[in-house]
Amino acid sequence: MIRLFVALELPAAVRERLAGLGGGVPGARWTEINNLHLTVRFIGEVENGLIPDIDEALAGVSAPAFDLVLDGVGQFGSGSRSRILWAGVERNEALFHLNQKVESALVRAGFPPEERRYTPHVTLARLHNSPQERVGRFIEDRGLFRAGPIPIGHFTLLESRPGRSGVVYDPLRDYPLEPSG
Repeated sequence: MIRLFVALELPAAVRERLAGLGGGVPGARWTEINNLHLTVRFIGEVENGLIPDIDEALAGVSAPAFDLVLDGVGQFGSGSRSRILWAGVERNEALFHLNQKVESALVRAGFPPEERRYTPHVTLARLHNSPQERVGRFIEDRGLFRAGPIPIGHFTLLESRPGRSGVVYDPLRDYPLEPSG
């Protein structure tokens, strides 16, 4: 079995800025700088033999290249149920279009549809019993964060696997987007 997802990889300078936001929240497990990405579609655990089907489905996705802007920070969950700190994404129709194209391709290839509404974000940290006042201060202090425009010319199939010091994301293949204009 292999754990897969489709993502947009971020340039090193943007990942550095995102990593620089970290700190000041007890119980936060910060995302490693090389793992900072924006998920387009989580696939999950699949048999290794299905990788060619996934590759073929994703290779057939046709969508335009676009620019992306990261905008603000927030959390999933609230109070003692806060579980994720994230950097947000400015509303972007091209990103939602790509998400739908990838979703349709995977469903046509026989994978179950994603049941959750797509909420684009970059996971900064996973929280475990983090004091809400510190989470709130983190969001307040970094709420004006903005990065971009970031040119997006491809999307990537990534494998998620456990490593010595946490999860490691390995790119398996890039899929080009159509040049814009």
